[in-house]
Amino acid sequence: MTQQIVLLSATIFGALSIIFGAFGAHALKKKLTLEQLTSFETGVKYQMYHAIVLLVVGFNFNQNLRNASLLFIIGTILFSFSIYGLVLSDAFGKKMKLLGPVTPIGGLCLLIGWVLLLINFL
Repeated sequence: MTQQIVLLSATIFGALSIIFGAFGAHALKKKLTLEQLTSFETGVKYQMYHAIVLLVVGFNFNQNLRNASLLFIIGTILFSFSIYGLVLSDAFGKKMKLLGPVTPIGGLCLLIGWVLLLINFL
């Protein structure tokens, strides 16, 4: 894990969260139920939050932040993208249930990343 990978991940996650947020708010608004739209928005929010965190961590990157950065990247992919997959597959009638357990694993990765960040600060 390098500083460049962390910063590239941050910018990609940030840009995609804008795209997915607009897609959800406009293109999917008529296709998704309120519950599905809320879930989709949760994925977008968490993706953007962690894009911002990765920018901060990336600009202050050192080897002590390597594992936290890695967990933020993996966690964001598993958490947010599994939500997108679950919501979209459900909305189009072919729910991918195998993604269900992926979301909490992603959330756990994010949480551990935050704990490692805390330990680094202490």
